[in-house]
Amino acid sequence: MQAIEHQIVQFLQALFQAIGWPGVVAIMALESANIPIPSEITMPLAGWMLVEAQGHPSWYALVAGGFYGALGCTIGSVLSYAIGAFGGRPFLERYGRYVLISRHDIEVADRWFERWGEPTAFFSRLLPIVRTFISLPAGVARMPLGRFTFYTFVGSFIWCAALAWGGYQFGARWEELRALMRPFDVPIAIALLVLFGWFLKRHIQRARAPIGGELVE
Repeated sequence: MQAIEHQIVQFLQALFQAIGWPGVVAIMALESANIPIPSEITMPLAGWMLVEAQGHPSWYALVAGGFYGALGCTIGSVLSYAIGAFGGRPFLERYGRYVLISRHDIEVADRWFERWGEPTAFFSRLLPIVRTFISLPAGVARMPLGRFTFYTFVGSFIWCAALAWGGYQFGARWEELRALMRPFDVPIAIALLVLFGWFLKRHIQRARAPIGGELVE
């Protein structure tokens, strides 16, 4: 994994040297469109190369890093949302039963996003891994696009600004910030796997249950 991240770093360095902040926008858009390019690499590197190394003050890392990073995140997230809303939802409504997703599950997701969509769109942007993929289910549930976009931008601004500022503070040692954050990836990934396992178990139990409601052993 670290070897892959090293290749990503080399690519990002060349990109930022060539076009600067537009490169940050592009990469963060890709990350939020479900392309796994860690923002924990992109934004600290930008904080070092585009702020600290160029002699800008630390507040510039917060403002520029937050704005350009959040702009890219929002672009990619809206694209992923649209895929979920106009492609993923019709597909799941027609073929979801073949992958253990029923209309009932879609209705539950609709109600959940209707009630909790705003905090979900906001707080998911502050979590590794989750932030990359939350837009697709939000689109499938068709959370109101205006609110989704607003909370996505605000949450992404905080995340990107903090990472860019951290990269500024660490300077040429910016990769140490990624090393400090890497251990958090594992428990989040495990939690997602546990939730997926619970999802499968619940659907298998439902499939085995007769009309009366008791499981068939």
